Amino acid sequence: VQLVESGGGLVQAGGSLRLSCTASGSGFSAKAMGWYRQAPGKQRVLVAHIIKGTSSINYVDSVKGRFTISRDNAKNTMYLQMNSLKPEDTAVYYCNSAPPSARWGKGTLVTVSS
Repeated sequence: VQLVESGGGLVQAGGSLRLSCTASGSGFSAKAMGWYRQAPGKQRVLVAHIIKGTSSINYVDSVKGRFTISRDNAKNTMYLQMNSLKPEDTAVYYCNSAPPSARWGKGTLVTVSS
């Protein structure tokens, strides 16, 4: 499965962005998927994940109540709605299976200005 992230950009603190992850190939709907981010100088971390249905969703504490992960298996697409963005959310955001495969996309850069 090839994954392409989009939707990043520059936004002021308190603003919103919606990221998309489009998968090509088969098997997307059967996979648990996650959004990861890598801030400058830091390791890549999982911030949200969703199982193949939508009955189990988990977030890292720092984004709870602000980010919403969702998926549309019919469109082979996963989303991350990010509200009330903070400068510390600045990072390159990636999608991958959860746990991740070795194959990462290019990611999409989110920059939150103060």
